[in-house]
Amino acid sequence: MSVLEQTSVHPDGWESYGDEQQERVGFFTDTSVCIGCKACEVACKEWNLIPADGGAWTGESYDHTSHLGANTWRHVAFVEQEKPLVGLLEAPAAKPPAPGDKTALPSAAPGGNGGTALRWLMESDVCKHCTHAACLDVCPTGALFRTEFGTVVVQQDICNGCGYCVPACPFGVLDKRHLAPAPDLPAFAKEDGRVWKCTLCYDRLKGGHEPACAKACPTKSIQFGPLDELRERADARLEKLSAEGWNGAQLYGRDPEDGVGGFGAFFLLLDDPEVYGLPPDPVVTTRDLPQMWTNMLAAAGALLVGVAAAFVGGRS
Repeated sequence: MSVLEQTSVHPDGWESYGDEQQERVGFFTDTSVCIGCKACEVACKEWNLIPADGGAWTGESYDHTSHLGANTWRHVAFVEQEKPLVGLLEAPAAKPPAPGDKTALPSAAPGGNGGTALRWLMESDVCKHCTHAACLDVCPTGALFRTEFGTVVVQQDICNGCGYCVPACPFGVLDKRHLAPAPDLPAFAKEDGRVWKCTLCYDRLKGGHEPACAKACPTKSIQFGPLDELRERADARLEKLSAEGWNGAQLYGRDPEDGVGGFGAFFLLLDDPEVYGLPPDPVVTTRDLPQMWTNMLAAAGALLVGVAAAFVGGRS
């Protein structure tokens, strides 16, 4: 049985807590009720004292941060589409008005404006707190660790800024913190260089509180709780939206049998993952490392045997 198969239910490293192990918790983000208010982004920054970012205009609707990073632990994506939210994906052909009829108006597609349907897809992205996390596998200092709640956290007092975890993450969540000089803020006036990401508010969890982003979300798009309970809630929500005919409704990261053993923070999306800038079929990047090392050792062994044979043959 592979490492991934062994950890499809229980996160790697979680069992080491023994009696101190807590119920695994996480996020279920229901994008169908997200209004793009960014309260989650603000609450995350305020609680975790994250430096400001997103001051540049990106041209991506109301999205000014574009992606997750060291200074963006919650990122609200805005996707504008010429599609109806519910019903027909293509508008029926409009009938031309009768000659001389000035009262006829263009027919509109469901949810459309003058024949063109329009919807905004808004999604609050976050670290996935994977069941099998490649960032844990590659960290040489132990700065990244699995908590008793099954989440993944970086310890900044141990991180040496090597950055191995940055390319290891299949979602591009982790990043080094680079700050411009800020004379009025001495704490931020020098290069940081360490890796930062969402901790799922580990300090709040230890105090018995829910994460700041979920606490601040006014529509309950971000739901926090025991992961098994969230999965049941997500299944019921998907069934309801499907019955109502919502276009593209699907769960992303809910399946414990996927390429990373399931997410600790999963989503209900209204289109394919790549529309939101998410990988459609993520796989833990360290999955093939054991096989790679086996092949390398076999090749090295064969090379040594060949060199020894050549040396012995040359002396005879």
